[in-house]
Amino acid sequence: MKTALYCIWQFTWGFLQSLLGLLNFLIHIKDKHYFYHGAVITEWKNKSSVSLGMFVFVTSEPYFYEKLKSDYTKDELSHRLLVHEYGHTIQSLILGPLYLIVIGIPSTLWGFLPYTNRMRREKKISYFSFFTERWANELGERATNQKSMDNLVID
Repeated sequence: MKTALYCIWQFTWGFLQSLLGLLNFLIHIKDKHYFYHGAVITEWKNKSSVSLGMFVFVTSEPYFYEKLKSDYTKDELSHRLLVHEYGHTIQSLILGPLYLIVIGIPSTLWGFLPYTNRMRREKKISYFSFFTERWANELGERATNQKSMDNLVID
């Protein structure tokens, strides 16, 4: 019942991002897929991960593993990243049509602008300290009772 409500809510209140997620899912139809707490997970070869409504696209090779391998296994980092991305799906449930404006755009700018990349690297600021990412960590952990990315410095 919970999964059905999750799907209905994502495809109504979170329609736009779920539609974008569905289109991306169809583009990556040959990649590995599975369900996680109602969300459709796709493991892709892209270096970054993204959540679009009920569709989550996680990297199959976390680029930051080499930096953190003395403290974490690749499987542990991958699972923590999944919990984080699942947190973004909860943000989609909460914000609905505002998700892309409140979370998607700021998160993308924080992740990909050369200035923010340089600043995070030079000052050793965690990518997950930004409000969109910190909130996703908190929501993912609360919803799954599993550990997320904390304040790991991945750049």
